[in-house]
Amino acid sequence: MAFGYTLLLVLMLAVVGVLLAGVFLMGKGGEANKKYSNRLMMMRVSLQGLALLVLALLFLMGNK
Repeated sequence: MAFGYTLLLVLMLAVVGVLLAGVFLMGKGGEANKKYSNRLMMMRVSLQGLALLVLALLFLMGNK
């Protein structure tokens, strides 16, 4: 069970990291923003989905 909570924490920190990178890149603008903004957004959404999946699994396993 501790592994699940650790995995959830790592995923949440990764989401925050990607979000901050995207905000920084958007603020900076330029060619790098055009090149990487969509990729960062897709990575953030994927990480959020994984975090929600892990959270749901933890809730389901906790009821037993």
